[in-house]
Parts: sequence; structure tokens; C-alpha cells
Amino acid sequence: MVTRQPPVIVSACLLGRRCRYDGGHRDSPIVRAVLRGREVLPVCPEELGGLGTPRPAAELRGGDGAAVLHAAGRVVTQAGADCTEAFLAGAQAALGLAREAGAGEAILKDRSPSCGVSRVHQDGDVRSGVGVFAALLKANEFVVRADTELGDGEVREMRPRPLGGQPSRRP
Repeated sequence: MVTRQPPVIVSACLLGRRCRYDGGHRDSPIVRAVLRGREVLPVCPEELGGLGTPRPAAELRGGDGAAVLHAAGRVVTQAGADCTEAFLAGAQAALGLAREAGAGEAILKDRSPSCGVSRVHQDGDVRSGVGVFAALLKANEFVVRADTELGDGEVREMRPRPLGGQPSRRP
């Protein structure tokens, strides 16, 4: 019996969708190779939160995305406009889509204030930390990987979480 694997949540910009703040994308052949044969659910939490494309660049202030989830940090544009609520709404909307689709894992664009998994734009620099959407997925026990973890051309298999169990730790 063949069982259907759940879909993988992917930052839409990694699949060539022009949804980055500057109207660009970060199409990744490595991400596409890793996802070959898998069902994919592309999302852009910032667009889902009502922010248009293009939009002003934003960064995390006062902490990373986990701090934003706990109301200890904010998301602010370079001009100083607070867009925290849009980032939170977009992260919640994307989480809802992921749950509805039965997803349990994600590949996200690192360095993003929404999707960063290990590095984010924070307080005027690129620092260790997670974006708002990545933090929300992790808090909901999703397996979350950064596009930068996939290597320089090395294709690593995404291993879905066993039903009712912990994520696979296989390299």
C-alpha cells in the first residue's frame, strides 16, 4: 500500500514567485531538487498578512520572531513604520493553511523577518534567530529547515515525521 506523504510548506520566493519585499524572488534549484516528487504548499506570510509586493523592507526589533510572538519584539520598516500585526496575521494565516493541508514540515528562506530559520535581519544587522512564521511553526512542532541548510548542490532528503512521533533525525 502506498501512503501519501503530507505536503511541505515552502517559502514561495524559493519557488520563483515574485513575492519578496523588493518584488523579486530567490528561486532555488536546490530546494526544487529536494522537493522533487513531494507535494508542495508555497506560502508568503507577509502577503498573507496583507502586505503588498513590493513593500518596504522590514526588520525585527527587540528580539527575533519568538520575541514578537510573545509581544516582546516588533517588526518595523526602515522608515520606522510598525508592521508587527501584519506579520503576526500572515504567520497565523500561513499556519492555518499548513494545518489544513496536513503539513508537518517546512523549508523556509533564511534571513527573512518572517521565514528566517537560523539568521534574521534584526536591530540593524543579520543575527542568529528565527523569523515570526518560523517561530510559530516551531512552536507548533513543525520540522523547519532553512534553504541554506540544504548545502551547495548536495540534495538531502526531507524525512517526514512519523505519525504520532518525533521528527526523523536521519542526516
